[in-house]
Amino acid sequence: MRERELILYKDFEEEEGSLLFDMAWLMDFYKDEFYNDEDKSALLFECIHRLVELAGNHGFYGNLWHCYLTNLLVNNENSYSTACEIVGTIEGTINKAALHDIQIFKEFYDYDFTDMIETLHADAFSLVTAYENASGNSKVYNTRIRDRICELAVKFNQNDTPEDMKDTLTQFYKEYGVGKFGLHKSFRIEHDEEGVKIVPILNIAHVHFDDIVGYELQKKKIRDNTDAFVEGRKANNCLLFGDAGTGKSSSIKAVANEYYDRGLRIIEVYKHQFKDLNDVIAQIKNRNYRFLIYMDDLSFEEFEIEYKYLKAVIEGGLEKKPENVLIYATSNRRHLIRETFKDKQDRDEDMHTNDTVQEKLSLVARFGVTVYFGSPDKKEFQHIVKELAERYQITMPEKELFLAANKWELSHGGLSGRTAQQFVDYLLGQQGENDENLRSN
Repeated sequence: MRERELILYKDFEEEEGSLLFDMAWLMDFYKDEFYNDEDKSALLFECIHRLVELAGNHGFYGNLWHCYLTNLLVNNENSYSTACEIVGTIEGTINKAALHDIQIFKEFYDYDFTDMIETLHADAFSLVTAYENASGNSKVYNTRIRDRICELAVKFNQNDTPEDMKDTLTQFYKEYGVGKFGLHKSFRIEHDEEGVKIVPILNIAHVHFDDIVGYELQKKKIRDNTDAFVEGRKANNCLLFGDAGTGKSSSIKAVANEYYDRGLRIIEVYKHQFKDLNDVIAQIKNRNYRFLIYMDDLSFEEFEIEYKYLKAVIEGGLEKKPENVLIYATSNRRHLIRETFKDKQDRDEDMHTNDTVQEKLSLVARFGVTVYFGSPDKKEFQHIVKELAERYQITMPEKELFLAANKWELSHGGLSGRTAQQFVDYLLGQQGENDENLRSN
């Protein structure tokens, strides 16, 4: 096999790439009498073990060997795959290098294991050619991503030529991208001894804008700005502020879910991580995706100075802020930084008090779009409760429903969409308990 002739698709993670090289070695030498048959058989069973473990970790099913190869192709970030992500087919000599590598992978896909299995007495290899994953759980991918990889493996197997296989892979890069940014919607950052890492968030709530009852003007404002951003038009940093439980964070989740297929990715950053923002931006500025740096519940106490890092990133230094990066933040405060009378009155400590106040107020001015989420009045709250009850098929007379909802909100945080959802969840729980009691009786 020609695994060492790969030009672009190499430099895999050590654990991932070693299985490819071990299988390639077996393909070349399983009949070679120089090597002990027991050792060769043991290596093949070790490879079978690793493929089954791969299925357990990744949730793969079907032909695990094909799924493994597909997983290598969709995660390898090289000059071809990153150029094709989101935009699709590109021009240039790089296509010849990509086709050269795909021809090698096609040989791996088409390899007939029949003689190897018979020679090494490894009938157990049939386990990995038609694997049924009972649990379907994955520690690496969510179900949506896992299924896409398994389906792509089937498509590759159906491709007759390396050219067809390359076209299939390129179309995948166009639709979903490559590597962690291609396969995942949202991310967080971690800082270890090796530096700043952008790490996928495996499970994000499947919230869409239609799930947020009311707030139509607010949702339109967010959508309009995000539409402009993903379409390459001018867009602004966006601040969602207002009362607790009114849908600010849910709106961000809706953005992540509804704009993923259009190349938008979201990176969540906490206040103590603002000093890492420049490193984060350096890692994403040359990719074809659009990135939202998301800051939840953003606010600063008087003694906190992290907002200075944020202002510097928004404003940019000598280097222009990348066009594929925007900042979206949520906050319960309009002005983000706590102000005190001391800022306005105590001139003994600061000869230029007005400058200090303006510096604090200027942060919110960096957000070109501000969206206010206010608590609903009683009538709006009842409308939200009614909509949610109908959505979850709760059958209760409207008058009784509203009366119970009003009693609930008085002792559970007041009028808000969150309180309405919690009330409906309570009803669903009671409904399930009542159904169980009926069955037991």
